Amino acid sequence: MPFGKVPVLEIDGKQVHQSTAISRYLGKQAKLAGRNDWEALQIDVAVDTLHDMRQAIADYWYDDNVELRAKKHGPLINEILPFYLRKFDELVKENNGYLANGELSWGDIYFVGVSDYLIKMIEFDFYEKYENLKHLKENVLSQPKIQEWVNKRPKIDFPVRLPPSYYSYGKSF
Repeated sequence: MPFGKVPVLEIDGKQVHQSTAISRYLGKQAKLAGRNDWEALQIDVAVDTLHDMRQAIADYWYDDNVELRAKKHGPLINEILPFYLRKFDELVKENNGYLANGELSWGDIYFVGVSDYLIKMIEFDFYEKYENLKHLKENVLSQPKIQEWVNKRPKIDFPVRLPPSYYSYGKSF
């Protein structure tokens, strides 16, 4: 595996990694990457902003120092997440139920795809409080093929909090 990490996409015997790059590539293949460079940029901006929010959550969740985690919890729940979630909610409202360009994109699928994991980490369902994000999720999950996959996919318990040494760079799995 390239860089010893998953996910990995293999096409014609060639492997690539990185979930966002794979998602963007597959989005282009499925015509879900915008009609021009400007629209593609709008999708990328939304996804990269999601990465910023994910990093804030990860900084809290994966901190093995109990005291530091406790100190991070309040600001995360009361300041950082409301800021991002409010902005995402407004963005979805401006785009008629989607993150960008007023139509379904790979960014919407990516957002909804990682949200289950993020919700488990923060221990509350942000879709309940942010109506437009709830509509985004409904728009994505109403896609027949996505709905079919969600109904049959394996059920897993996540996330698991492992010691920081597990996440060391260069460690092979």
